[in-house]
Amino acid sequence: QVQLVESGGGLVQPGGSLRLSCAASRSIFSLNGMGWYRQAPGKQRELVAAILSTSFINYADSVKGRFTISRDIAENTMYLQMNSLKPEDTAVYYCHARLIDSDYNDYWGQGTQVTVSS
Repeated sequence: QVQLVESGGGLVQPGGSLRLSCAASRSIFSLNGMGWYRQAPGKQRELVAAILSTSFINYADSVKGRFTISRDIAENTMYLQMNSLKPEDTAVYYCHARLIDSDYNDYWGQGTQVTVSS
């Protein structure tokens, strides 16, 4: 089992920055992958950025060059630094973790709201 707790969301003006945090209840070094997803009203949940245990990183095209995913293994925390925010980035952002043992186990945080508006 993995519990994930997000923080750092809020209201920001276009062009501003926010940093999201995802604290895990166990060593993230043991996880096969972690990532950030988002879901805007009326839309499907989509992948924003992911980091695998191999340190391979993947970004959605819409956030490349603006968002940076990182992790602090000692703190069991994953981050998403979001710069040059746009109104279309407005969504609930979810932390995700995958642990593969005898099966694929997916874990989700409760979500944190990010609103980009003037």
